[in-house]
Amino acid sequence: MDKTRKIKQLYKSVPTIEGAGVHLKRAFGNREPEQLDPFLLLDDFHSSDPQQYRAGFPWHPHRGIETITYMLEGSVEHGDSLGNKGIIGPGDVQWMTAGSGIIHQEMPKGEKNGAMWGLQLWANLPAADKMMNPRYREIKSGAIPEITTQAGVKIRIICGNIEGMPGPVRDVVIEPEYLDITIPPETTFSHPVKSGHTAFAYVLTGAAYFDKERDSWARKEIGAGYMDLQRDCLIKNESLVIFDNGDHIVVTTVADPVRFVLVSGKPLREPIAWYGPIVMNTQQELRVAFNEFQNGTFIKYTGKI
Repeated sequence: MDKTRKIKQLYKSVPTIEGAGVHLKRAFGNREPEQLDPFLLLDDFHSSDPQQYRAGFPWHPHRGIETITYMLEGSVEHGDSLGNKGIIGPGDVQWMTAGSGIIHQEMPKGEKNGAMWGLQLWANLPAADKMMNPRYREIKSGAIPEITTQAGVKIRIICGNIEGMPGPVRDVVIEPEYLDITIPPETTFSHPVKSGHTAFAYVLTGAAYFDKERDSWARKEIGAGYMDLQRDCLIKNESLVIFDNGDHIVVTTVADPVRFVLVSGKPLREPIAWYGPIVMNTQQELRVAFNEFQNGTFIKYTGKI
């Protein structure tokens, strides 16, 4: 018997500053990382003021994770210590597997009117793959399929498979699904999600019910970014919905449309040792990584990726 996923937790994204002074909203980070395993962090960088993002994210290392950048407005110019470089713009995705280690920079560039909007998601790598060779998957907007259902729901498929239509990102060990979904007003949308997989939605615009019964409760720690979800409560933009286990989700709109990303993946259930941009399994592995960064032996793979 199918089981609809209820809301397990609800967060409001929290303002923070990262890189060389980039103002962004953090949907989740290293607070209780096990509850969103295998996902580690989701940042929403959204501004029309270039002073809030122009300084960007200068050279910094990564090891043991994948970073997934999805641009909605503006662009990001990236480069790394191996000589790779490129630009991703509206609708584009960069899926970077840091693996054994990479040193790179990401420099945002706004639209002519200054608008900049993107999401960056971090996904953990299992212990067996943490020291794999790094790689990039740069997917242009035109390569991301979009379908429209009979009810008018639009779905961009970054990875996953909808009605036999696969997204361009495949062969990832955590079996992720990453969808950009827009639901018109007065519409109910149901979507299957693998039982046992972690699943969350992050609301970009609009509002909707993300629980079939409209009757789930969140922890009442408002000051720490938690939200108190009450009965018959529409969930609005910059909100993170973490779903409980089940076979599918149900989202219902009323007067307004809603746009959100829906992400799911297979939990790793491994120890997490995390400091800054490096995520390993043990504190000793972390010490080794930072010692190597200091002494110039951090990069293990020296070819183009």
